[in-house]
Amino acid sequence: MFKRALTYDDVLLKPQYSSIVSRSDIDVSSDLGSGIKLKIPIISSPMDTITEGLMAFSMARLGGLGVVHRYNSIEEQVKEVERGTRGEFTLAARSVGAAIGVSGDFLERAQELVWAGVSLLCVDVAHGHHILMKEALSTLRKKLGSGLHIMAGNVASLAAINDLADWGANSVRCNIGGGSICSTRIQTGHGMPGLQTIIECVKTDRDVKIIADGGLRNSGDIVKALAAGADAVMCGSLLGGTTETPGRVSVDNDGLRWKTYRGMASKEAQIGWRGRYNSYEGVAAQIPYRGDIEPVLNDIERGIRSGFSYSGARTLTELQAKAEFIFQTPSGLSESKTHIMGRKW
Repeated sequence: MFKRALTYDDVLLKPQYSSIVSRSDIDVSSDLGSGIKLKIPIISSPMDTITEGLMAFSMARLGGLGVVHRYNSIEEQVKEVERGTRGEFTLAARSVGAAIGVSGDFLERAQELVWAGVSLLCVDVAHGHHILMKEALSTLRKKLGSGLHIMAGNVASLAAINDLADWGANSVRCNIGGGSICSTRIQTGHGMPGLQTIIECVKTDRDVKIIADGGLRNSGDIVKALAAGADAVMCGSLLGGTTETPGRVSVDNDGLRWKTYRGMASKEAQIGWRGRYNSYEGVAAQIPYRGDIEPVLNDIERGIRSGFSYSGARTLTELQAKAEFIFQTPSGLSESKTHIMGRKW
């Protein structure tokens, strides 16, 4: 039996009466627990072309959170975390995360990162509903205690988020495949459309926060994810190409500036990390250089605030209580897009 699964493009939020006079009256903050409060519900992805120390620092300064990637040595990762929590902006120390794996040096890495001052550890694997995740979470809780916030994932089902919560996760990254540089669904035939993943995972009765991760292409998709029940979103490509992302800016023959953006399961990323690759479930690309992250985040936040206002919601809790989704046909999706550029005059 086949079950219908929805993508972000399949739905719209029905506009509702609003008494909001100014979008500045809207509070888009989110409380992830364990003392981690985000002024904007945006987390930068633990990718080697997205989040190192400078991005983590900038995300914290601007009200979000950055998760420093794990595709380096323990010493290198600790150095990047320390860059993200440097003394001139001590409040950032409560808003910097770092990723670890589920095998090898994961425990030593976790301990060193906690000592370096992270407020959150992200157990970062492609398929989180796995025995190695269960064992890793159990070990981390025994060694590091119950006070540390642990984010885990990725998963795509209610059973999976329930298990990860029972195993010790405070928050769970929800989505398998669907990211702009992810080919998991093509390579493996497995996955779940992004919005449907959130719809399934919010049915949990566990005390766990939901992070919508992947497939978010604009602020409208973010609003839909939050309205469906996500507590925050994790972004890669939406933040890619900015000054704060790792890597140098290259200039082509036409004078256009570019930066590299790649999936961590791509051949290029795996070879760069450990000198070899097994299977690959991602690609690498060059994307336009976009300047500093602050105006990029500001634009995304403006879109989120506008989205809240169309539902008459002043807070995330109100948005999730008031939101009304409607299904749109392919013709509706076409109508929703700007279409003057394709018009034949």
